[in-house]
Amino acid sequence: MIGDITPRSSVERLKRGVYGKKELQREFDAALVAAVVGMSRAFIARALDRPGSRPKTFTLAEVLILLDVDGFQETFIPRSRIPEYLLRDAVAPPSEIPALRRSARELAGAKLLVGDARDLLPRLDPGSVQCVVTSSPYWGMRVYDNERNVRWADGESCPYGFEQTPEGFIRHTIEMLVLLKPAVAQKGSVWWNIMDTHNTRTPIRGNARERLDAMGEAPGSRKGWTEHGACRHSAGHMYLDDTELSSIPPRIAERASRVGYKLKSFITWRKHTSTPEAAKSRVSRQAEYLLHLSIDRTPFFDKGAWQALPPELGGPNKQYESTEKITDVWSLPTSSGQNGHGAAFPVALAGRCVALTSRKGDLVLDPFLGSGTTAIAAIELGRRCEGYDISEKYIDVAEQRISLAIGQQPTSVESASEAGVGLRDASSAKVAPKRASPSRKGKPARRRTGNKKQTVASPDGLESVG
Repeated sequence: MIGDITPRSSVERLKRGVYGKKELQREFDAALVAAVVGMSRAFIARALDRPGSRPKTFTLAEVLILLDVDGFQETFIPRSRIPEYLLRDAVAPPSEIPALRRSARELAGAKLLVGDARDLLPRLDPGSVQCVVTSSPYWGMRVYDNERNVRWADGESCPYGFEQTPEGFIRHTIEMLVLLKPAVAQKGSVWWNIMDTHNTRTPIRGNARERLDAMGEAPGSRKGWTEHGACRHSAGHMYLDDTELSSIPPRIAERASRVGYKLKSFITWRKHTSTPEAAKSRVSRQAEYLLHLSIDRTPFFDKGAWQALPPELGGPNKQYESTEKITDVWSLPTSSGQNGHGAAFPVALAGRCVALTSRKGDLVLDPFLGSGTTAIAAIELGRRCEGYDISEKYIDVAEQRISLAIGQQPTSVESASEAGVGLRDASSAKVAPKRASPSRKGKPARRRTGNKKQTVASPDGLESVG
């Protein structure tokens, strides 16, 4: 399912003369058009010489006019594909990841679902989620368990995080945010943890420990370029040169605003420690980023709840932070990384987000649950939680961590959809004790697709430095 990433930007052009009169007169929902063209409905009306109006639909002919407006910026569909998407693809349901066995687990008010977030998000009740805290896969940085191809709205088929270009990853992130938006409460918030990626020629590993072992030349860690399961190349992008930073987080932030979210804050998570990097021409990274998005201009926000939290749940870090004022620089520790997941964030980060923007009893969602950190924070703070992951292995880890945190026997609702039980109704199904699945120890297949004209990787396969 996974392969090498070669960021060769495609050359596609918008074709106008292929649409007949009937197609040009087709009408589309105004909210969908606004999300696809990345403009507010008020601006669209002005661009179409209809100021002050609030049309409920727009024709394809009008959409083609909008694609020529200065300042147009793609959101989750490339400009050249927008007409085809509206005419044919927008009505199709999200594609399921093939051969994915669904199951549900419930304990202490948390529902953990094995499944594809693209399929599960549209099933949430409108406005039912008060707070979303998640860390999606980063672009081209990790090989996760159970990677499977997904057919995206822009036509690309790949696992999330294994797009061929950073633009593809940005489009797919915005597609997820568009699918999520109807479920977010009017006064709710979305906290989206993201990190940037350097456009470098590098192997893609399963976790930071593999990288550190390679840097320290630990026994058995030294691999040649062709011995890695997947690698990322750097040549072929329309403008990014080798070693350049891709600027992914700010571009996601802008596009989230274009599809209707309110960008409340762009937060820098200053980690107490940083992973060593073999960088010789740039500074080492010690930060990740957190986007605070909302539906309303004034979402629920409780600074007092943050002030009352203990530091381990995200309260003020008195060594680095004020106890009176919460800023857009958060100084929080990193996760220990000892729970079987290659890129977990700390409970303190999730706890801070949950406390600031939800009340007891509210529903907290993590569509990329991983090892269950968001669920643990939500339970500790008296919230309900729902979490998704395509990997049953990670759901097993999350279930075990939650059980340890609350002292309860893990339970499961096996294959709810296969048994004819809806995922929303899985809580009414009979539960039975479940033994945790053993971790898989198989290694990914080794393959060779390297581009020898690119920057030469270092002998131990580390990321080439900027």
